[in-house]
Formats: sequence, structure tokens, C-alpha cells
Amino acid sequence: MDVFGRVLKDHYQGRQKGKLWLHNSYGKPEDMPVDIFYRTKNELTELESMAIELCEGNTLDIGAGVGSHALILQNRGIDVTAIEISESACDIMRRRGVKKVINADILQFESEQFDTVIMLMNGIGLCGDIKGLHNFLDYLKRLLLPGGQVIFDSSDIAYLYKADEFIASNYYGEISYQYEYQSIKGKWFKWLYVDFPMLQQIAEKIGWQCEMIYEDDMDQYLARMRRSD
Repeated sequence: MDVFGRVLKDHYQGRQKGKLWLHNSYGKPEDMPVDIFYRTKNELTELESMAIELCEGNTLDIGAGVGSHALILQNRGIDVTAIEISESACDIMRRRGVKKVINADILQFESEQFDTVIMLMNGIGLCGDIKGLHNFLDYLKRLLLPGGQVIFDSSDIAYLYKADEFIASNYYGEISYQYEYQSIKGKWFKWLYVDFPMLQQIAEKIGWQCEMIYEDDMDQYLARMRRSD
């Protein structure tokens, strides 16, 4: 069941009953505010606002959710395509006015190329793990037009762990999540947070120029990549 899509739909229709819980592999479940996915331009973080300003040309918004970033880009005159795996979220996007919506897994989408690919709210996390990041960065090359750019944010989450909690066989940013809403639990899924030095090391080895655009005081950063090969 698409638990995430269900709570998004209930929230959109003004009939959300109960909290969205996010179970994780590192600690106690967290109460996730659903209205964060419905923010307006004035409610964006500084990092998100900077990312939006960097977008140019034909733009692909990966993991678009209910389309908040896509709508802001659209209102700026950007030709934006929003891709999202949740069917319910895609339906909401269309109702909210996003003009180009694709309901698909990004890894199965290769029908078009773009000047800008954007992934916000740690959208790069869909890679799941470091191996997945290698594969995804290779895949992104097929989605970019010559001179194109990839813009996304992530975080160094080392602060979540004590020194003796790091597992030598796994990168500490490889974690798992599970959504729960109205006592219904979705499937566990892998999610990746990657620190910038690790990202830069991997990206440059496989033909990307990688730069940090911004970093806040919570170890969250905004990165931009362009092909170097």
C-alpha cells in the first residue's frame, strides 16, 4: 500500500486523521509533519530557495511529491517536468496545477533529456546506498543535455551516532525508513544521506564536476554537478 500517498491525499482533502510516523533504523519513530510537502515559495528554506534560483532551461524535478517545488519553478517561467512514483501524489500535483506530471520510477525513465535535474529534500536518498549512488550518478548522465546540471541537497548525519555505533561494513549514511499512518505500515525502504567529501570523491571518479553551493549549520548542503567527461 502507498501509505505516503494516502496521507498526502487525506491532507490535501482536509481529512487527515492521525499522524504520519516515520520509523527508522537508528532510533525512535519520528512524527513527520505532512504540511512540509505543501509549502509555498515564502516557506522554503534558504537552501531550497537557492536551488530554485539555480534552475534554468528544461528542468526535471525528481521525486516531486505533491509538486511544491515544481509549481514554484513553473510560476518562474521554467519549463518543468515533475516525476513521482506515487500515483496519489501525481494526482494531487495535477489538481494543484502542475502542467507536466509523470507517474514513474525515475530509473525507468529515459524518454527525454534536460538542462537541469533537481532533487530537493534529500531526493538523492532514493539511491538507497553507496553502490546505488554510483549507479544513479552514471544513469543521470543520460538525462542531461550537453552543459546540463544536477542540483540537489543532502546531509552529513554522523551526528546521529556515537563513536562506537558506526558499523565498519556499512557507510553510516545508509539507513532504512518505514511509513506508518492510521496504524497501517508500509514496506521498509533504504535511504541514503551522503556527506559531501564522499559525494565528491565518487562523482569525480565517474566523470562529474561536483561543487558545494551552500552549507547550513545543521550539516545540510546544496550541491551542483556537471559532466566532466
